[in-house]
Amino acid sequence: MAEFSLEDINKMHHLYRINLINSCSGYKSANLIGTKDHKNVCNVAVFSSITHLGSNPALLGLFLRPTTVIRNTYDNIRSTGKYTINHIHDDILDEAHHTSAKYDAQVSEFDATTLEEEYKDNFFAPFVKGCPVQLAMNYIEEYAIKANNTILLIGEIEKLYVPDALLEKDGFINLSKGKVATINGLDGYAVPHLKKRLEYQRPKPEFAIPND
Repeated sequence: MAEFSLEDINKMHHLYRINLINSCSGYKSANLIGTKDHKNVCNVAVFSSITHLGSNPALLGLFLRPTTVIRNTYDNIRSTGKYTINHIHDDILDEAHHTSAKYDAQVSEFDATTLEEEYKDNFFAPFVKGCPVQLAMNYIEEYAIKANNTILLIGEIEKLYVPDALLEKDGFINLSKGKVATINGLDGYAVPHLKKRLEYQRPKPEFAIPND
């Protein structure tokens, strides 16, 4: 079994270290973030750093790299307060991944790929047409992560769009029915299959502490 100490990690070739550390945390969400600036230039980019923060209010976190260089997604979100989250699925893996290319702010990734923008309910930012789960998001606040100069951006779900075929009676979204992808590291895409759902767990009676 391979072992890596902190000293080993710090001495690694930077590309090996990037691949190793980006993949060691496990599978991550695979999403396309749709934004638009005030000149109506659209941007869509792949992200694997979206995380659930809470259901009441319905909040999602998005981690962004340092803004020491131009970050079109971040700039558009801050200037407009609106963005969309679109789940990547099996049919668009290659085109979704290409949105990681660094295009000029005046170039829309919708033009550079076969991905199509669409608009719902007069929401300002574009959705990615055909994605099985789509979320309209409002910017709430952000926090600077001092350890590595990244940003935790917090957004509230304004509207959630889910096909009836994916929605279970108890509100569970069955992503495997929509062939929703996940990311391993920076460039490894997988389409997981739901194996089982398990009930809410309670302590086993034999380990319960008796009341005085």
